[in-house]
Amino acid sequence: MNEPDAVIRTERLISATPHAVFAAFEQPESIAQWWGPAGFHNTIERFDFAPGGRWVFVMHGPDGADYANEAVFREIQPCTKVVIDHVSPPHFTLTVLLTARGEQTHVAWIQEFEDPAVAARVRPICEPANEQNLDRLAAFLANSLA
Repeated sequence: MNEPDAVIRTERLISATPHAVFAAFEQPESIAQWWGPAGFHNTIERFDFAPGGRWVFVMHGPDGADYANEAVFREIQPCTKVVIDHVSPPHFTLTVLLTARGEQTHVAWIQEFEDPAVAARVRPICEPANEQNLDRLAAFLANSLA
């Protein structure tokens, strides 16, 4: 990360193993259930979970608006790291780091934007949205592991 002002970072301790958290990322039917802020749902059009693979999806907002997204999986290290380049605007790289803490997982969710000005503009939206996204991930895991 070259420019600290271009980074939005969210961290969370989730009550699931890194294996379970990683599994929530690797299947389109799983990620569709928890990805995005509260009230959103997803239609996955393409999901190639491999380095260089494309992820094309539409996020449907609670207000009825549709948000087309396209991303490329840059790096995947099972149970430890997923790096996603969001290639539709706004452009950013999302790095998700998973670190075991006993039976829990520390999740670091790091968005790095190309331009600090873009990060500053979206920060008021992204910071609470990322928290909600991790809330949804934790709830998905709690329900799937119950």
